[in-house]
Amino acid sequence: MLTANSTSLQPSVFLLIGIPGLEAAHSSISVLLCVMYLVGLIGNSTLIYIIIREHSLHEPMYIFFSMLAATDLLLCSSTVPRALILFWFHIRTISFGGCLTQMFLIHFSFILESAILLAMALDRYIAICNPLKYEIILNLSVIMKIGVFGMVRSFCCVSPFIYLLKRLSYCGANIIPHTYCEHMGLARLACTDITLNIMYGLAVGVLTVLLDFLLIILSYVLILWAVLQLPSSAARFKAFSTCASHMCVILMFYIPAFVTVLAHRFGHKSIPSHIHILLANLYVVFPPMLNPIIYGVKTREIRRRVLHLLVLI
Repeated sequence: MLTANSTSLQPSVFLLIGIPGLEAAHSSISVLLCVMYLVGLIGNSTLIYIIIREHSLHEPMYIFFSMLAATDLLLCSSTVPRALILFWFHIRTISFGGCLTQMFLIHFSFILESAILLAMALDRYIAICNPLKYEIILNLSVIMKIGVFGMVRSFCCVSPFIYLLKRLSYCGANIIPHTYCEHMGLARLACTDITLNIMYGLAVGVLTVLLDFLLIILSYVLILWAVLQLPSSAARFKAFSTCASHMCVILMFYIPAFVTVLAHRFGHKSIPSHIHILLANLYVVFPPMLNPIIYGVKTREIRRRVLHLLVLI
């Protein structure tokens, strides 16, 4: 079961055991995950299809919507199907390379989604604070550069995780008490020092997700200041309504992420591990499920085209 290279001992396979302590509820949890995943899959795919098909929606805000939807699809599709295979068919084994690939996709999509939410905050800031130059500043070339930068940043930040995990020795430990592979879950299986993994993981979180969140807060402070300067209450309401859906998505993404991190850091002894794992499974599918619903309800143009599509079907 162990293969050795010049620097470390690596298991040929890992064993995912699901949610320890909730084995009796695996079937019920799998149904919930499956339903949420299908809703997210249909919702995000429909959102992308409508935005690509309708030329009138080829505007910065909607292009960012489609980027977010694609990232949500990547996030939930890299985790939920493997969890369902585990719950339904009891196939627990995953190769070392497959585990690293899944870990890469999860962290890549998470950091990329944070970057896209920051770009969407920038979009709302320019639309409200500098509307006359909105289309000039956020032209298609700039949007594509923002998207490429987000992907390159995510790739560069997450790629070192692979090296940091491959350098470790696991000494036969290959049982993962989870439904999917993530960086620190794998690192904790090692029998060698993981200080570098901890420090790098913390640095990546601070310099990407936390920094993005602080910049988003700054952008909305500036937006709030600009909106309060508008002469009429109707204009202020219209400006706030254009930001409502984005603010809901931001709260759904960042609040659970920060709560999870704080719970792991300060409540790992008082909060049962199966609660952490259950929340981690819900987190990778809950925002992807709700995001297209929120944009469909809050954005009139998308709502109208979805209804039109349903009528045609």
